[in-house]
Amino acid sequence: MPHRKTGKREKKLPPLKGTPYEVRGRIWLDGEDGTFLGYGRVVLMERIRELGSITKAAKSMNMSYRHAWRLIDSMNRQAPQPLVITSTGGRNGGGAVVTDHGEKAIAMFRDFSDDFHEFLREKTWRIRL
Repeated sequence: MPHRKTGKREKKLPPLKGTPYEVRGRIWLDGEDGTFLGYGRVVLMERIRELGSITKAAKSMNMSYRHAWRLIDSMNRQAPQPLVITSTGGRNGGGAVVTDHGEKAIAMFRDFSDDFHEFLREKTWRIRL
């Protein structure tokens, strides 16, 4: 199913033959202040890494800059080290960079997500109605 903001599909395994059902779900990590990491936040960080800017990343996801900035701020406040750092404007404008800690968070989330989707795939085989 396409993500409502990015339009991209989450990694999806091929359909299972022999069962008319599919177990689906999403995974996210909650912290003391609510959601810490989820699919949309990880995609936002990946877009920042790719485009070098919160503004460009937000636009690529049809998201307001303000909302993107709030997501980044929330993740940075909850993480032991910043996941994204920004620089202010100037002649060439500002920018944003995903830190090494942010890269680790992306990789960890993707690993959890892959394991979760494999778990769901295995459970799909158990459906017998």
